[in-house]
Amino acid sequence: MSQPLAAKIALVAGATRGAGRAIALELALAGAKVYATGRSTREAPSAMGRPETIEETEEIIRAAGGEAVALRVDHTQPAEVSRLIAQIDEAEDGRLDILVNDIWGGDPLAQWGAPFWEHDLDKGLLMQQLAIQTHLITSWYAAPLMVRRRQGLIVEITDGITERYRGSLFYDLAKASVIRFAQAQAEDLRPHNVAVVAVSPGFLRSEAMLDHFGVTEATWRDAIAKDEHFAASETPRYLGRAVAALAADPEVMQRSGQTLATWGLAKDYGFTDIDGTQPDWGAHGKRALGIDFG
Repeated sequence: MSQPLAAKIALVAGATRGAGRAIALELALAGAKVYATGRSTREAPSAMGRPETIEETEEIIRAAGGEAVALRVDHTQPAEVSRLIAQIDEAEDGRLDILVNDIWGGDPLAQWGAPFWEHDLDKGLLMQQLAIQTHLITSWYAAPLMVRRRQGLIVEITDGITERYRGSLFYDLAKASVIRFAQAQAEDLRPHNVAVVAVSPGFLRSEAMLDHFGVTEATWRDAIAKDEHFAASETPRYLGRAVAALAADPEVMQRSGQTLATWGLAKDYGFTDIDGTQPDWGAHGKRALGIDFG
C-alpha cells in the first residue's frame, strides 16, 4: 500500500466517531502517525451520549496496520490543549505536519424549524463554544509548531461550501464561522508556508445517521425508502480520503484559503468511497433539490 504520509505527524481533534474517526484512519493508512483526541472514553462518556470512544478509534487504526495515540482531551479547555501540544512537541521533536479541527458536538443542541429567538439560547451559545472556540484554541496552540518548521496543513471541517443559509441561525453561524476561520488562518500562515483549507462532506453516513434511519453500513440502502436523497450519501471514509489526499499534495499551498468539498476533491485526486463510487452531493443537490451546494 502506498504511504505518501510516512513519517508525518497528524493531530485529529474530535476523532471519537464519524468524520473525525474516519479522517484519523485514512491519515494513518496513508502512513501518518495520528494523535486522535476526543472526550468520550470507556470510563467517562461525553454529553453526546454515544457509544463510540476514543480508545476504539485507536484500536480500529491499529487493527488496520496504522499508528495512533488516543488521548482524552476537552478542547474547550485551553490548559488541556496546551498539555496536548506540549506532549506532541516533546514526543515528536517539535514536529506537527497536519492538524484537523473536526470538533463539533452540536447535533443534539440544534433546534430546527424555529426562528433564532425561539431557539434555546444556552444550547445555541454552547454550540458556538464547541464548534468554533475549540477550533480556535487548538490552532492557537498548534500553529506555532508548524510555523517553526515552515510547513504544515490545517484542515477545518465544516458543512457546506456556499453562502446558502443552513436553516438554523446558530447552526449556520457555527459552520460559516469555521469557513471564515480557515480563510483568516490562511492569510496569517501563508508567509510561513502553512496551508489552511475548509472541507465539507456531503450527506454523511455517520454512525449517528445510520442509527437515525435504523440501518447499518451494510444495509444503508434500506433507508432510501425513508429518504430518497440518502441514495447520494457518502461514508465518513470519503471525507477521510479527501483530507489524506490534500495532506499528500505537494502543491497544497495553492489551495490555501479555499473551501472545498469531497465531491470536487474526489474528481481532482481520483479517490473513491469505500464502495468504489464517487458520490456527488453537489450535483445531486442541483438536480434533485434545486439547491446549489457548490
